Amino acid sequence: MNDYIFPILYLALGAGMVYGLYLTVTDVANKILEYLKRDIKGKHTDITLPLRLQAYERMCLFLERISPNNLLLRLTPSAANALELHQILLREIRDEYNHNIAQQMYMSNHAWEQLTSAMNEIVAVINQSAAEVNPEDPATNLAKKIFSHVIEKETQPAANALKVLKEEVRTLF
Repeated sequence: MNDYIFPILYLALGAGMVYGLYLTVTDVANKILEYLKRDIKGKHTDITLPLRLQAYERMCLFLERISPNNLLLRLTPSAANALELHQILLREIRDEYNHNIAQQMYMSNHAWEQLTSAMNEIVAVINQSAAEVNPEDPATNLAKKIFSHVIEKETQPAANALKVLKEEVRTLF
């Protein structure tokens, strides 16, 4: 019986050492993997953060460009009558939206919904105002009607969306 004790003892000791080596290697491998994940995430953040900030900047600019005040100041002189101004305003909003549509990839769904809601509200104000004006009237009549509808509102159409964008940018830092 004593002949078997030493080989069994050596075998048990060897198995214990192999198991200990296994635990050490897996622990080191897991730490290396965690380090690599953090490194990749850091590099990912270094790349995406500027893109996200640029997207928020562009969408703030979008909201400013489609605000009725800015639209009307920029586009009213180029229209001959109310119908032409109505068409120019809607085309400008649609073009601005299409130009910036890819920015939604870098924003939350909530922020994008607020943006589209603001845009739709502005389009609704323009359409409502156009329905109240004779298409052959001077473009300034439509502009005045749009201004009056905007003034009647408690908050400007783009104000809530702009607020959401600013809050989300603050969370990035």
